[in-house]
Amino acid sequence: MSNVVKGLNIYLIGMMGAGKSTVGRLIANQLDYHFFDTDGLISQVAGQSINEIFATAGEEGFRDLETQVISELCAYKNLVVATGGGLIIRQKNWSYLQHGVVVWLDVPVEQLYARLQEDTTRPLLRDPDPLGKLKRLLSDRLNMYAQADLHIQVDSHETADELAARILQEIPQAFKSENQNGKLS
Repeated sequence: MSNVVKGLNIYLIGMMGAGKSTVGRLIANQLDYHFFDTDGLISQVAGQSINEIFATAGEEGFRDLETQVISELCAYKNLVVATGGGLIIRQKNWSYLQHGVVVWLDVPVEQLYARLQEDTTRPLLRDPDPLGKLKRLLSDRLNMYAQADLHIQVDSHETADELAARILQEIPQAFKSENQNGKLS
């Protein structure tokens, strides 16, 4: 597998609650890569929780920090990076991801909602209708997510280990199709 990946970073994209951090750690261990979670790095850089950043700097301030973090991460190799769900809404951020393999973890919105119901750390879900908010966010981001090199539809019965193994198995297929298009060759 490491021959196929050739040191390229793997960027996991998808909605909040999709399992990017959990699966990303497993993939990084399998490849002997370093793992980073952009939200965790943003909190470290700012010295605040994501909720505090949203409260003091707003979503725009958070997105600025997110751009700073991803721009610095993409300069390195041998990384698996779990991105925040909205990282892809800025074209500049999307361009940083193009230096690696982008994997979209596509989880049905009802499953996301079930996973996130008790999570109070998600500022974008502070809404009278959190399920409706998730649906709107997904609808707004769908076209960007769909540009990923690899689209993984997550099965609700699949464990994180099984999902990580499936992603690692399918990455070579992304390389074959991308080599035909000239991106990763």
